[in-house]
Amino acid sequence: MLIVKIDTVLAKQNKTVYWLSKQTGISQFSMGKIVKGKTTSIKFDLLEKICLALNCEAGDILKIEK
Repeated sequence: MLIVKIDTVLAKQNKTVYWLSKQTGISQFSMGKIVKGKTTSIKFDLLEKICLALNCEAGDILKIEK
């Protein structure tokens, strides 16, 4: 199972989903679904935008849990 940890990174950086959606150009609705893990896929370009905005690596926001 893939766990999305974007909310944790946002909290550590004292930032919001709204801020992240504005920084990446991803709609707030879509970003909310991504952050809550309610989406079934994510394009690599969106993942890259999120990582660049948060100044992190993909492993910081995604975790595989068995």
